[in-house]
Amino acid sequence: MSISTYSELQTAITDFLNRDDLASVVPTFISLAEADINRRLRHYRMQVTASPSLSSQYTALPTDWLEAVRLSLTGTPLGTRVELISHADLLERKQQRAGRVGVPEYFAVTGSNLELFPVPDATYSSELLYFGRIPALSISSPSTWLLTEHPDIYLYGALTHSAPYLQDDARIQVWASLYQAAVDAANVASQSARFGGTGLRMKTRAY
Repeated sequence: MSISTYSELQTAITDFLNRDDLASVVPTFISLAEADINRRLRHYRMQVTASPSLSSQYTALPTDWLEAVRLSLTGTPLGTRVELISHADLLERKQQRAGRVGVPEYFAVTGSNLELFPVPDATYSSELLYFGRIPALSISSPSTWLLTEHPDIYLYGALTHSAPYLQDDARIQVWASLYQAAVDAANVASQSARFGGTGLRMKTRAY
């Protein structure tokens, strides 16, 4: 069974459930799966580059924002890395050096914004690398790179969300286990593609 389009995915879901009366709710199963995929998956193909101008304490995040990778000032010699820190650490620096302005050295995610410290004393060009949300499947957007390469993630993710609706408790753990295994395999494949035979360095997310 080929699963490379939104329509084929819906057909596969109904086939696995052996039900022909779920046409109205299968898109909801897929939407719920997509939300969870964006929380769990961090594949290199989700990385997106933006070029925000930094001129104030707060800069709006891209609309498809999920997680920061790095922020660099591009107008400075060789590029200056702006360090990602937790919101608590940023607040501590603000308290220690209240009112400081200058070249941004740190940033944290505050609400729907990047918060910079020091507050920029001019307008700085930058390059922001981040994980972006995978576009939702629809009739007008019937496929994504993820559906092409990892259709099992969509399939088992949607089936996981079908079980509570169908009150099929016996299948929840089965679908959830297959779904998590598919996500884990994609994450491992991404790490291998990015780093090859080199040693990996552990990265801690800042919150």
